[in-house]
Amino acid sequence: MLSTVEKNRVRVSNQTEAKRKAELGQFLTPVRTAKFMASLFTPTALSTCYLLDPGTGICSLSCAFLERWIARDFLFNAVELEAFEIDCSLHDELCRSLSLYTAKMHLNYKLQDGDFIEHAVKRIQSGDCSFTHVILNPPYKKISSTSHHRLQLRSVGIETVNLYSAFIALSLKLMVPGGQLVAIVPRSFCNGPYYRSFRHFILKHAAIRNIHLFESRSKTFQDDDVLQENIIIKLERSGKQDSVIISKSKDDRFNNLRTDEYPFDRIVLPEDSQQFIYIPNSIEKGLIDQSVKVRYSLSDLGIQVSTGPVVDFRLKPYLCDVPQSDTVPLLYPTHFSQNRTEWPKNGKKPNAIQRNPNTEKLLYPNGYYCVVRRFSSKEEKRRIMATVVDPISFGDAEMLGFENHLNLFHDHKRGLNPALAYGLALFLNTTALDENFRQFNGHTQVNATDLKQIKYPSCIVLVELGEWAMKHGTLTQKMIDEKVGASIE
Repeated sequence: MLSTVEKNRVRVSNQTEAKRKAELGQFLTPVRTAKFMASLFTPTALSTCYLLDPGTGICSLSCAFLERWIARDFLFNAVELEAFEIDCSLHDELCRSLSLYTAKMHLNYKLQDGDFIEHAVKRIQSGDCSFTHVILNPPYKKISSTSHHRLQLRSVGIETVNLYSAFIALSLKLMVPGGQLVAIVPRSFCNGPYYRSFRHFILKHAAIRNIHLFESRSKTFQDDDVLQENIIIKLERSGKQDSVIISKSKDDRFNNLRTDEYPFDRIVLPEDSQQFIYIPNSIEKGLIDQSVKVRYSLSDLGIQVSTGPVVDFRLKPYLCDVPQSDTVPLLYPTHFSQNRTEWPKNGKKPNAIQRNPNTEKLLYPNGYYCVVRRFSSKEEKRRIMATVVDPISFGDAEMLGFENHLNLFHDHKRGLNPALAYGLALFLNTTALDENFRQFNGHTQVNATDLKQIKYPSCIVLVELGEWAMKHGTLTQKMIDEKVGASIE
């Protein structure tokens, strides 16, 4: 029966315009992924299952769950399914999918075509929270801070910025203690400041039981050209948190599936106020995690990291392609490549910004800084690409402008000690740090908050590394890894 559901999914997906998918944040779940998600539910002694499927699509997820019931993996006497799908054009396909099961078992289903958020908020406020199981592929779309949805969510104690996290939070609230939730979602909620409240909500109301990571960005929803890195997560409502099962596969074929069990303090670090969710690479801790010398925060080191304050589209009247007498250098990621600075540079980006009362507060004194690009391409070997800003590159310029696509390390808006800047860049460019960073960062964006999350060697070690780097000039990745490795072991 699932093969019929999959044929329907492919046909509907191909017939739906990309613009329509984006409007709804709608990406239908392939059956292989749906079957894996359904496999994560643990059998219980319940006689009746109350199943919720928000954002149902054509019902691939619920059907995969029902297949396990047919196979007697679940011993329910009955299943009461409540399915939400706001896109009425999918309702006929949805009902056709479910009709394959209603004739074979005691399945009752209710199809809701309204707004899930509005419906869920009303039920939560009335105390009608009775679902035992939830399986979902929620819509992926941002929520405006002033929108009706945002206000509704706040009324039930949920603060979040995207529909997918809103659907998960509401679903948890609608569940009974011990209820199981399995969802496929973007990994972006695992780190960063925007999802801090959502992470806190999850960890307060549920226990994480399983996390599955797809190592390929492009294969999970390949029919829809989705490049977002996705995970599958299983939560238990009001569960007692213990170890977490982490599994990984390259794609949705789930070949060469690797599964390990980790203590929870490897998933959420006990001292982490941000409550980032880590997905470790192996049972053995990496070099950064093991090293007793890598234990300092940027605050401990007296270093700050900030996002470049120059947002170019807001300052267009003050930008110049070539330096002039009333300008200072303006630095973009394009000015940094292979650990070198190339300024000025012919290209699409300006090279300078006027220095005047409107821009003065955005500028930094010329000096040594360590900069990291906020966005890296998925083809690059490392997520973090650090370069030292050398004041010699800018002649007698008194000030510098840093564009918003750069993060910069500084000392209270002043330059760093030269050796410290070079040592910091050397450490950030190691393979060991990249492996550590990927445990909590699943996308190509590197935010200042992420860089604050990292633990660093002491200033003494960083300065020693920097002095070595300044003497040796051009460095290979092997030289960087060996030198830093020997310094922090």
